[in-house]
Amino acid sequence: MMQGFITVIVGVSLIPTVADTISSALSNGTISNNVTNTTFPGNVTGSAASILELTTLFFALGIMVAG
Repeated sequence: MMQGFITVIVGVSLIPTVADTISSALSNGTISNNVTNTTFPGNVTGSAASILELTTLFFALGIMVAG
């Protein structure tokens, strides 16, 4: 029971990080990385972008199943 609680707490705290990473991959133009001060283009478009947008949802569902 305690393992499930820890899994949920850690997983829920990681959801914003996952969502930000997905958002940076989907955005047009260049995205700056605050950690290393590098820029990289967000170039995921089309059906790949639609599937990538579901990553946060499936991450949250995985947390619910594991917890």
